[in-house]
Amino acid sequence: MRSVEHTSFEITRLLKAETDKVFSAFSEASSKQAWFACDEAMEVVEYSLDFRVGGYEINRIKPPGGEEHLFVGYYLDVVPEERIVYAYNMHVGEIRLSASLSTFIFRKQGPQTQMHYTEQVALFDGHQKISERIRGTELGFDMLERKLPHLNSSLPKP
Repeated sequence: MRSVEHTSFEITRLLKAETDKVFSAFSEASSKQAWFACDEAMEVVEYSLDFRVGGYEINRIKPPGGEEHLFVGYYLDVVPEERIVYAYNMHVGEIRLSASLSTFIFRKQGPQTQMHYTEQVALFDGHQKISERIRGTELGFDMLERKLPHLNSSLPKP
């Protein structure tokens, strides 16, 4: 029996970097690829980023001995150093887990950046629980925080 569960969640982080560096971590392909997984053991199978309104992102990764995870996103709104909105699908192997609308808001807080994330998600056919999605997202943001001090922000911004 097919089903869909609609829900949403929010996560706020205070990141120890200036807003321009945080934004670069999302807008530069090499920087985004460096942190955009929930586990460092994931092997990158394919990654591409066309960071602009109307652009896309593909992240195909594989855990050791596991099935591929595929993220395909489409950028709907970009306001440099302030806001990113994209829609995305998530798959594991041949199973489509979900479709989501994600919004990032960035606010300067002195030498730091407050990042507020909202995800509105449709979970398909009981393949994933919302608690699993939230945990995976938090792990990805943990990776962002660990990698942020080492990411290159000297490239031109879009």
